[in-house]
Amino acid sequence: MNRLVVAEKNSVAKAIAQYLADGGYSTRKINNVPVYFFKVNGEYWASMGLKGHILDFDFEDTYNNWGSVEPGRLIELEPVMVIRWQDRPYIMTLVELAKEARELILALDSDVEGEAIAYEVMMVARLRNPRLRFRRVLFSAITRDDIRRAFSRLTTLNVNWARKVFTRMVLDLKYGATFTRLLTLSAKSSKAPLGRGEFLSYGPCQTPVLNLVVQRALERENFKPEIYYKIKLTIEVNGREVTLESVDKFKDLREVQVVFRRVKEAGRAIVKVAEAKEVHVNPPKPLDTVELERRASRFLNIRSKQTLDIAEELYRQGYISYPRTETNIYPPTLDLRGIVKALASTTTYGQYSRRLLASGIRPTAGRSSDNAHPPIHPVKAADKAEVMAKFRNFKYWVIYDFVVRHFLATLSPPALVEEQRITVEAGGVLFEASGLRIIEEGYFSIYPFERPQVNPLPVGGLRVGQQIPVKDVKVVKRKTTPPPYLSESELLRLMRKYGIGTDATMQDHIHTNVKRRYIKIVKGQCIPTPLGKALIASLSKYAPTLIDPNFRSRMESMLSLIGSGREVPESVRRRLEEEASKIYASMKPNSRQLGDELAKALRSMLNGDEAKERGKES
Repeated sequence: MNRLVVAEKNSVAKAIAQYLADGGYSTRKINNVPVYFFKVNGEYWASMGLKGHILDFDFEDTYNNWGSVEPGRLIELEPVMVIRWQDRPYIMTLVELAKEARELILALDSDVEGEAIAYEVMMVARLRNPRLRFRRVLFSAITRDDIRRAFSRLTTLNVNWARKVFTRMVLDLKYGATFTRLLTLSAKSSKAPLGRGEFLSYGPCQTPVLNLVVQRALERENFKPEIYYKIKLTIEVNGREVTLESVDKFKDLREVQVVFRRVKEAGRAIVKVAEAKEVHVNPPKPLDTVELERRASRFLNIRSKQTLDIAEELYRQGYISYPRTETNIYPPTLDLRGIVKALASTTTYGQYSRRLLASGIRPTAGRSSDNAHPPIHPVKAADKAEVMAKFRNFKYWVIYDFVVRHFLATLSPPALVEEQRITVEAGGVLFEASGLRIIEEGYFSIYPFERPQVNPLPVGGLRVGQQIPVKDVKVVKRKTTPPPYLSESELLRLMRKYGIGTDATMQDHIHTNVKRRYIKIVKGQCIPTPLGKALIASLSKYAPTLIDPNFRSRMESMLSLIGSGREVPESVRRRLEEEASKIYASMKPNSRQLGDELAKALRSMLNGDEAKERGKES
C-alpha cells in the first residue's frame, strides 16, 4: 500500500475513497472497522475513519483509588497517555495498515481538536512504522471538488494546536479529578445518599456554566414584585379604535384614581406626536457554530447539543459545510453565486434563489475569522423529500432548511419597515402607542424567523394639535415581573463572552450539567436543580475562584498562547497547577461544612423524587 488516509469518521473516509478513486473502491472490515481500498493514479490507497480521540490522559492505576489518595496530590502528578478502551479496534486497525504504508495522510477535522487527534494518530502509527511519512489535508466541505482540491494541496500538522489541546486535557483532568474527588468524599463523609459509582462532579467549564444559570435563578428568587398602575385611553381615528397607555406608571392607587378622574373629565385628547419613520432591518451575519446553536434553540426549540450533532452528520453526508467554525465572513474564494444557482434548481428555494440572482447578491459580513473554515453554508441543494429519505428524522430537515434560509438571507437585501408612534395628552397626562408595518419584505421572505409582528397605526389620519374625543378610559393594575431563567440561547452568548469552552464544546458543557442533574432545560430555559444551587452556594463560600466565569476565560487565554507558539505548555501548566494547589489548600479545611451542605441537598432532592414517584403511583 502506498498511502493510508485516516479521517475522523467512517462516512468521511468513505467519501474520500469515492471521490479520489480512479474507478470504484472495495470495502473490507478489519477488526470490525470498515476500510476502503482504491487506486489513485496507479497507486494503492486505503482510507479508514475513527470516532474522535483514540488516546486520553489519566493517572496511573495506583492513584485511581479514591479512598487511598489525598485528592490534592493529583495536582502534582504527571498524567500518562492511555488508549481509550472503546477505541482499541481502531488502534489495532491503524497499526495493521500503517506497517504497510509509505505515507499517512491525516484527514482529521480541520480544527484544533482535529489537529490533536491527528497527532495521536501520528504517535500510534509511528510506533509501528518509524519510517512512515505524514502529511495533513484540510477541507471544509465533503464534496468531490473540495476533497480533490484539498488532496492536491497537502500540508503539515500544526503541532502548537495539538499541544494546546493536550495541555487543556491535562489541566481539565487535574482540576476535574481533584475537586470532583474532594466534593464527593466530603459529601460521603456526611452520609450523602450517593450509591456505588455515583459522584458529584466539578469541571473547569461545566461548573462556571452552572454558576451563570444559578445566578440568574437567584435573581428570580430574590426578586420582590411591586404593584403599579397604568391608565389606558382609547380614541377613534378614521373609524378605527386606537388604545394608548400612560407614559408614567403610578404606584399609589389613590393617586391614579385622581388622575383617572381628571382624564375622564377632560373628555378630549390633543395629538402631540403622530410620526412614521422608515427603518432598514439588516439581514443576519454569516453563520458560525455558536450562532447556529443559539438560533436553533431560540427559533426551532432544538437543544444546542442536538443541533451540532445533526449539523455534523449533515456535513459528513455532504449537505452542509463544516459546522465547527468561528468565522462569520465569507472568504472571497467561496463561490456564493454558484451555491445560489444550485439552490435555484430546488422546489423549496428555487423561486427565491432565481429572484436573488437576478437582483444581485449582497453578502453581509461579521468581524470574526478562525482562518480555517468558512461560515456554515449549504454545499448540496436538496428538497425536503431527499433529506427525509436520507436521514428519516424531521429535525435533520429542519436544521438543513434553517442553514439554507440563513445563507440566502445573508445574501439578500434588507427589509424596510415603518416604525410608527402616536402620543396624545389628556388631562395633563401623556399617552403613547407604537406600531409597525412592513414596506418591503427583503430578507424576511426567505427568513421568517426574524419577521416582526405587524401592528400598524393610522398615523396618516392625525395631525399635531388635533383634538380627538376620548372613547374610553380605564385603570389597569399590574406588577413587575422577575427576570426570566437563562435561555439556552442566552447562556451560549454568555459562554462566548466569558470564553468558557470552544465553539466545538460549549453545548457539551451545558449537556454535562443536565446529565449530572445540576440543571434542567424546560422549553429552552435553563433551570438549576436544588443540588445545582447547593453546589454553587457551597463553592461560592469555600472556593469562589472555581465557579468564576472569568477564571476559565483567563485559562483559555493562556492556552491560546500555546496555540500561537508564544508560550510553552510547561509554563502555562505550572502557573495553573500552582493556582489549583492554593485553591485546594483553602478549601480542604472546610470540607466538613461543604460535605454537610451537599449531603443535605442530595437528601432533599432524593426525597423530592420519591414524593413524585408516590404521586404518580396514587
